[in-house]
Amino acid sequence: MKVLIINGSPHPKGTTDRALKEIENILHEEGIDTERVDVPSNTPSCAACGYCHQTHEGCIKKDIVNDTYEKLRESDGMIVGSPVYYAGASGSLISFLDRLFYSFPDKKDLHLKAAASIAASRRAGNLAANDAIQKFFSISGMTIITSTYWNDPHGLVALDAEKDEEGLRTMRNLARNMAYYLKIRKLAEENGIKEPEVEKGDPTNFIR
Repeated sequence: MKVLIINGSPHPKGTTDRALKEIENILHEEGIDTERVDVPSNTPSCAACGYCHQTHEGCIKKDIVNDTYEKLRESDGMIVGSPVYYAGASGSLISFLDRLFYSFPDKKDLHLKAAASIAASRRAGNLAANDAIQKFFSISGMTIITSTYWNDPHGLVALDAEKDEEGLRTMRNLARNMAYYLKIRKLAEENGIKEPEVEKGDPTNFIR
């Protein structure tokens, strides 16, 4: 089993990274592999060109988003981390997620895949930032994993995060809950418990 870790911070060794490492350590203790993707701060946004839906070949930009398709497909879960910018996630991360989820070649591969988000801040804005990230998961039919409190590590720099005992504890509990879900899902598959079928149909537009 493997979890894909997405770091949406422009600081590769910042507070977000410190929190994600706490999660990674517990996942490794639980026997689960991890793979890291650090989102570049200059990641371009979606141009709404329609290429991905017309060709089913992914994003026309052929960059880190395209490189992430297979990593996400092969992973049993994903955890996305971001710093808090004006009570939101980082712009480069949102650009990355917009394109990743919209252009993902086969969205059935996301169904019930485990997902979680964390948002690191100096003081506040975490809830809104986490909400923005989790909407990508919910619209894709993924299973959102929770912890024992808000997934909000605090600290202006990584060293500050060491003092946030509750924040790091929340990260560890999140990782354990993720591991538990992945193991349950594997047991279900091994015992012939099938996932629910996804009902398909034509989209309903509100303007005719």
